[in-house]
Amino acid sequence: MFYGTECIHCHEMFEDVEKLEAEEGVKVEKVEIWHNSKNKQIYDNCNNQIKCTGVPYFYNKDSKEGVCGTMDYSALKKWAKGK
Repeated sequence: MFYGTECIHCHEMFEDVEKLEAEEGVKVEKVEIWHNSKNKQIYDNCNNQIKCTGVPYFYNKDSKEGVCGTMDYSALKKWAKGK
């Protein structure tokens, strides 16, 4: 999960991310990009397919799929499972 420290949309997703980690036993790495240029480069490399213009941006390393923006819990769960 790429996020920005001050991003309210990112903070809205944190609770669902924590729920996903607890219920599904997955680990979602949180990577801050607004204040870390190295992390921003990683974001840019992962974001070369859909060209998300902001955060939150969720990238699944296994499926190589990215999802841009906020979403409901069922969509987050689907993303995590690579579907």
